[in-house]
Amino acid sequence: MLEQDHLTVYSNLKFLNQVQQWFEEFCRQHLSQLLWSERELYRLNLALAEGFTNAVRHAHQSLPPDTTIDIDLSLWADRFEIRIWDKGKPFNPDVLTEPKPGTLQEGGYGWFLLRRLADRVVYDRNADGRNCLLIVKYGTLK
Repeated sequence: MLEQDHLTVYSNLKFLNQVQQWFEEFCRQHLSQLLWSERELYRLNLALAEGFTNAVRHAHQSLPPDTTIDIDLSLWADRFEIRIWDKGKPFNPDVLTEPKPGTLQEGGYGWFLLRRLADRVVYDRNADGRNCLLIVKYGTLK
């Protein structure tokens, strides 16, 4: 691992701007060495926002307002990883049905958006009772 950072915020959408600014600062400091366009970094920031928003709105909807969300950023020689840790009930995203083009449905779009924004997306329950949303973008160093 070349670089990493960690942020803990309360499970509240008012912290979304702080989360995104922290991500952008990390990118300014460490990701200039990657062969990625601004568009690709924007897509990762959007994936981070979607993952954080889902944790607040869905995983933590019935938890106390002082529940926290942990976010880890990790830069490797061949990839960038975002981990979003929530404390909600686990769910299986594989049971979600992808909306058909041109149709409307309530909910379920976030998971499919994440899969289109990143190269790899995994949602798992860990032994410590937390859920981890892993978002991975592969790339190479200059």
